[in-house]
Amino acid sequence: MDTSRLKSFSKLTAKSYNDQKALIKKVLLGRPMQCKSCRKEIQFVAKTTNSAARVRCKAGCTDIELDIG
Repeated sequence: MDTSRLKSFSKLTAKSYNDQKALIKKVLLGRPMQCKSCRKEIQFVAKTTNSAARVRCKAGCTDIELDIG
């Protein structure tokens, strides 16, 4: 893989990370956000004994697991 392709990939992953971080912040602040795929509302799901805290839509196409201590 040449360096220009590597730089392009690095920029793409950085943008994806920052987009997810911004989405998580908005959801945790209580703003109504829609999934880009299904247009259903994205919600915060609290940690339970069987699963980690998540930010997800009801259909599950957006599902981000949060590492909350």
